[in-house]
Amino acid sequence: MGDFQGTVRQALRFAAEVAAETLWPTRCALCDALGEVLCERCAAQLPSVDWWRACRRCGSPFGFVQCDVCNPIALGRLGRKSLPFEACASAVIFGEEAGRVVRVFKDQGEQRLSAVMASAMAQMVPPDWRFDAVTYVPATLAAYRRRGYDHASLIAHDVSAELGMPCADTLARPKTRDQRALSGAQRIANLAGRFKVLEGDVPSRILLVDDVFTTGSTLCAATDALLAAGCETVYALTYARV
Repeated sequence: MGDFQGTVRQALRFAAEVAAETLWPTRCALCDALGEVLCERCAAQLPSVDWWRACRRCGSPFGFVQCDVCNPIALGRLGRKSLPFEACASAVIFGEEAGRVVRVFKDQGEQRLSAVMASAMAQMVPPDWRFDAVTYVPATLAAYRRRGYDHASLIAHDVSAELGMPCADTLARPKTRDQRALSGAQRIANLAGRFKVLEGDVPSRILLVDDVFTTGSTLCAATDALLAAGCETVYALTYARV
């Protein structure tokens, strides 16, 4: 009986997928071509971050010689003397195309893009990074209710699967305003002290995942909370880098 019920469930699931694909066929997030959530041609045209040109510390795409993000003047605008995370890397440079991928994933409900983004991100993790688990910057409760899912959690679980590492829920949902319309100074004030660590043991070395690195204020604030809770080392990884 158990085998029969399992077969029926699989058949029903397959039928539901066929019906969904018939009514709402899969299309590329960028060119709208049928077949894939991000077609091979569009994926190849996204501007990848060149590791050899990027800053080794913060991952700024063209900061290898003189970084525009983690130099003393830029850090001063963030109210910092140094970055709290050990290093950061990103997969693509944020622009019109990468921005559309993120928007289709976050705001139009195409959750399957998570695996595509995570695959690109996992390839950017340097071999000398040592961490025990993958975690993420959680969405606010308002964003979670609006979307029905936590976009960063999806990416983190897919990244952990790509890397063969466990994924841990470490941070509580922050109560903040939407960051997208805020200036750099407003982002800092909006996030100050807003991240709290969930109860339980925090891994000593963590890979912290988010979708976009804009000013770095979100990743810095989340890292601050993790370090204060006993984490020794935090590496940061994002899909896109402004």
